[in-house]
Amino acid sequence: MSTSQATGNTGSNTTISPGGLPSRRNTELAMLVFAVLIPVFAYANVGLAINGEMPAGMLGYGLGLGLMAGVAHLVVRRFAPYADPLMLPIATLLNGLGLVLIWRLDQSERLALRGDGIAAPNQLMWSALGIALFLAVLVFLKDHRILQRYTYISMVVALILLAAPAFFPASEANFGAKIWIRFGSFSIQPGEFAKIIITIFFAGYLMVKRDALALASRRFMGLYLPRGRDLGPILVVWAMSILILVFETDLGTSLLFFGMFVVMLYVATERTSWILFGLLMAAGGAAFVATFEAHVRGRIMAWLHPMDIFLPEDQRPEGLISDQAAQALFAFGSGGTLGSGLGQGHSDLIGFAAKSDFILATVGEELGLTGTMAILLLYGLLVERGIRTALAARDPFGKLLAIGLSSAFALQVFVVAGGVMGLIPLTGMTMPFMAQGGSSVITNWALVAILLRISDTARRPAPAPVPSPDAEMTQVVRP
Repeated sequence: MSTSQATGNTGSNTTISPGGLPSRRNTELAMLVFAVLIPVFAYANVGLAINGEMPAGMLGYGLGLGLMAGVAHLVVRRFAPYADPLMLPIATLLNGLGLVLIWRLDQSERLALRGDGIAAPNQLMWSALGIALFLAVLVFLKDHRILQRYTYISMVVALILLAAPAFFPASEANFGAKIWIRFGSFSIQPGEFAKIIITIFFAGYLMVKRDALALASRRFMGLYLPRGRDLGPILVVWAMSILILVFETDLGTSLLFFGMFVVMLYVATERTSWILFGLLMAAGGAAFVATFEAHVRGRIMAWLHPMDIFLPEDQRPEGLISDQAAQALFAFGSGGTLGSGLGQGHSDLIGFAAKSDFILATVGEELGLTGTMAILLLYGLLVERGIRTALAARDPFGKLLAIGLSSAFALQVFVVAGGVMGLIPLTGMTMPFMAQGGSSVITNWALVAILLRISDTARRPAPAPVPSPDAEMTQVVRP
């Protein structure tokens, strides 16, 4: 095969790199086409179901989503040519479907009467900003190992971000949870940004201390406990998660960060006892806080007795104040196997959180069990590609960083989906890429970009060894 053939296209959806390995960028491009067409088709379906005609903004929406996906693909092709080919199409598809579902809920007269504004245009703007940050990470982060230099700085920044809503709360409209900070008319959710920053700290710290945490430990009631001087900084973060639960009443963020810590600690030390230890600490902390914090107790009561909200007020369990959990269960039940069809459900009955915390209920009602499983499989596939990236990474920091980001993403999906479906108490977090929320969509695009950078480094072919002059001379004089 000639050199030009080896570096060109093979005639299929695979481009061969100079090192002989497939870059899979053409495969990514082909899947991106479907990732854009499926939301456009869903957009048209909603318009036909609600108004009986194609929505006026369908062409602009399709062109906008296609342009963003195309630019992202070109930057990946240029700056991360060996990156995983599935992550970008999956993220684009989830983001596109989320925009359609938010626009569908914007058409609800019931939500309009309650004062809910139009959210889809703002969400499209936040998605564009998220993709812009995605591009910036790929262009300027040449090597993920640079992040290791900022291990302890990351811890300080993450703690500041986590503590900020307790001191500068935007409002307590989210059933008492203080998860936003406001600057004039602009508000952000700092916990979303903190999940990436604190993952960098965990990865850098555990890479250095993993031997001490795995070997230099004590055995107490069947559990291996590390020395205090090794675990001190991480115990501070765990204590911070409890303080978040107490002062910000944010159950979701507390569960996310401590769960991510347990997963990364297990991966670093390979001790299964950490899983049990972490579960006991998380459950004990939540139960303790629920004894004196009304908001946390209310979420637990809504989980245990969702249908009791329809009883007379004097017969309801103490602390049960919301019917959202019950309405979400009704939405899933009425959706059945195939759903009522896009635009033909009544998930807007859930109220102000229908576009954010409970957007999965719209999927369950209008797309049914089939659509819900498809969405969860997309999330699962994205997590699987992140774990595959961790396994392929050539350096321990990259492995821990990839597994940390993947576990953070997986835990967020679990706590949101589990809460909406009644598996665990409601947490107030947003479904990645799909739910309304600028902080969430921007952060998750950055998370995917870092995973792609690690994947590109892991899959990039090693440079060919340069023969020494002595070897060349030996070959020349050999008869």
